[in-house]
Amino acid sequence: MALEKTIADDRIEVVGDYKHIQVRTATIVSEDGVELSRSYHRRVISPEADITAESAEIQGIANAAWTDEIKTAWATLQAEQAAALNPAE
Repeated sequence: MALEKTIADDRIEVVGDYKHIQVRTATIVSEDGVELSRSYHRRVISPEADITAESAEIQGIANAAWTDEIKTAWATLQAEQAAALNPAE
């Protein structure tokens, strides 16, 4: 009777105008090769994110999707939203 826990990114999608990366991570618990449970966790990675701790696969996708144009557009949007929330007095 050997329990095993496996964690893997099982779905990676690039979505939206700013090429956000959605990652679904599956956690699978199995006993003697028979799956007992599976749960999911989702997260979104934005173009300004530090991706150095991500897997090589996610880094490759980010480097391909996040062109300088995309990064600049995302930074501009963030600045505009911050200015709208905190207008100068």
